[in-house]
Amino acid sequence: MFEDIKRNKMKSGFIIGSFILVITLIIYFLAMAFDIDAPIAIIIAMTFSILSSWASYYNSDKIILSVTKARPATLEEDQKIVHILDALMISADLPARPRLYVVDDPQPNAFATGRNPEHAIICVTTGLLEKLEYYELEGVIAHEMSHIRNYDIMLSAIITVMVGFLVMISDLFSRSFLWGRSSKDDDNKGNAILMVIGLVLLIVSPILGKIMQMSFSRRREFLADATAVEITRNPQGLISALQKLDADSNELKSANNATANLFIVNPFKSKKGKKKAGLFDTHPTIEARIEALQNIE
Repeated sequence: MFEDIKRNKMKSGFIIGSFILVITLIIYFLAMAFDIDAPIAIIIAMTFSILSSWASYYNSDKIILSVTKARPATLEEDQKIVHILDALMISADLPARPRLYVVDDPQPNAFATGRNPEHAIICVTTGLLEKLEYYELEGVIAHEMSHIRNYDIMLSAIITVMVGFLVMISDLFSRSFLWGRSSKDDDNKGNAILMVIGLVLLIVSPILGKIMQMSFSRRREFLADATAVEITRNPQGLISALQKLDADSNELKSANNATANLFIVNPFKSKKGKKKAGLFDTHPTIEARIEALQNIE
């Protein structure tokens, strides 16, 4: 467990460093494309990349909550889930109580986010609260608390926000060459090179982002399932919850490709009966997760 936490922290540092480098290059190329002198372009690129990385790290939870249209949970409206969280805090071994949020959506689902366990958030949908029994909700909340305890939330939030931001910047980069070209020399080789780089970034960024989400998420879901059983001492609760979540036909309206890896189950419904996860699936199959939980029993 401690090795997993250490690896997650190291991966987060590597991803932030890589993000700064890539954003610096993109902004530098954009600045050069608009005929900004090289020294000024470098300053602009470095300043923008560092500030955007800092903002992404410290505001990743706010960004994700805004995208998913989540609202704070209240004791008056969401008494059951508040009591479940308070009860599980005794055995979850968390340094601070996570803040609770709710998304008004009929699909039963949940996710955890935040930059560390001291600033963690657990978010559930109204569909989850309405369709799951008490012991099933315990299993789901324990799963999300496991992500917090294992520092999965830090890495997943960074990946979600930074990959989405990288795709947005790459798209802006490519569009700048569709709208106009440099006024200094329309025939110079620099523009052609920049156009190629923009095209490559536009194509590669979403693919690399998806691969990053996929490679991170699958193993962490198995580990969070196992840790949830350690917290609740009731594998059947999580098994029953996963079966209900998988059987539900609703799709989460506020989810998108950047945030899909955060949820306990894929918010986009895929083909039933798959024995193996697809190449770009962010989650292992429900069948594989249930089998792993049954082996714990």
